[in-house]
Amino acid sequence: MAILKKILEYIKKIQYNSPVILTYALVSLAVLGISALTDGQSNLLLFSVYRASWSDPLAYIRVITYALGHMHIQHYFNNFLLILLVGPLLEERYGSKKLLIMIGATSLITGIAFLLIGPSNTAGLGASGVAFMLILLASVTNAAKGRLPLTLLFALAVYVGAEVFNEVRPNETGISHVSHIIGGLCGAAFGLFLGKERDKKS
Repeated sequence: MAILKKILEYIKKIQYNSPVILTYALVSLAVLGISALTDGQSNLLLFSVYRASWSDPLAYIRVITYALGHMHIQHYFNNFLLILLVGPLLEERYGSKKLLIMIGATSLITGIAFLLIGPSNTAGLGASGVAFMLILLASVTNAAKGRLPLTLLFALAVYVGAEVFNEVRPNETGISHVSHIIGGLCGAAFGLFLGKERDKKS
């Protein structure tokens, strides 16, 4: 009985400290479970982006909801390990509302980019664009007033260079590096814009 009481005390101390990031991770995990139960059909219907007729109303939804879908558990872990490490710090810094807008905007922009310039014979899904947006956003977060941080320039050069290289070489993994590049550029742009906004207030 005393052990149970201690367990309940510890449970009460658990804090839902990053609502946007934690909810995103949990919903994506649920989507992965549904995909496993439906043999991937739910992903194809709702959680993948691919070229389809715009007369299909679900095509408009998939341009954003693809960022909730994942092919398998390893794909999910690869993305959310980064998101759960970086995301809570950024949510605390910028607030839940702004971070949610940035995640939604990145998903939409990378989804449209995938349709326009991504592989025409494959479907795109996953939170990798959002993960790379958060990484680049984090590198800009501590930029000094009126300065362009060298960490951002270095991260952009290394990251974008690697993704461009991976995109032009034969792609056997099915990964869309275009989505990674666009997501990273979104993070850099958001960080610089929010930095300017912060500087004006100070």
